[in-house]
Amino acid sequence: MAAVIISHGTIRDYEFHKGIIKQDDLVICADGGAAHARKMGIEPDVILGDFDSLRECDLDSFKEAEILTFPRNKDKTDTELAVDYAVAKGEKRIIMLGSTGTRLDHTLSNIFLLKTMLDKGVRGEIINENNRIFLISDTAKISGRGTIVSLVPLSTKVTGITLRGFKYPLENETIEIGSSRGVSNVLVEETGEISLSGGLLLVVEAKD
Repeated sequence: MAAVIISHGTIRDYEFHKGIIKQDDLVICADGGAAHARKMGIEPDVILGDFDSLRECDLDSFKEAEILTFPRNKDKTDTELAVDYAVAKGEKRIIMLGSTGTRLDHTLSNIFLLKTMLDKGVRGEIINENNRIFLISDTAKISGRGTIVSLVPLSTKVTGITLRGFKYPLENETIEIGSSRGVSNVLVEETGEISLSGGLLLVVEAKD
C-alpha cells in the first residue's frame, strides 16, 4: 500500500499511470491533478489545493472525494501540501505522478520534496513514462538487465559509492555535486546494488 499523489504536470500515457495505482492506495490529487485522475477513471480519496488550475467541471465529477481548500497566498505548492497530508496519515511510501513537465521550477521543487520525505522516514519516488526517480542515503537495489541508471548527488558530495552489477562499477568512490560522472550507467546483471556511506544520492532509472 502507498499514497499516490497526482499533480498537474505532464501525463501523456494515462493507461501507464493508471496501472501504477493499486486498489488500496491512498490517492491524493493536488489541484489540477484531479483532471488527470478523471481521464484515468480514478476516484481520488482527497483533492486539495488552492484550485487555481482545476476546472469546476473536473471537480464536480467527483462525488466521494474529500475536498480540502487552501488560500492562494500560501507558502507551499499544492504538491507539497499533498505530501504533508500523506505523511500526517502515516504513509511510509509515496508515489508522485504528474510531477514533472514543462514547468522546470515545479519539476525541481518536486524532486527536492524527495528529501523532505526521506527526512521523515518516507520512501518517495517520482514516476513518469520515461523515468523513475528516488533518493537514497544508504543502499538501494535495481532490477532489470539493461536498465539505464544515473546517479546525481543532491548533497555537496556523496562518499563511499559502491556499485555492483553495473557496466561501470564503482568501489568506495566520491562524487561531488555538479559532476556528471554518475550519468548513464547500465545494469548488466538482473539485479544491481548501490550503496554509499555519506550524503544524498538521486537515483534515476531512465528509458528513451
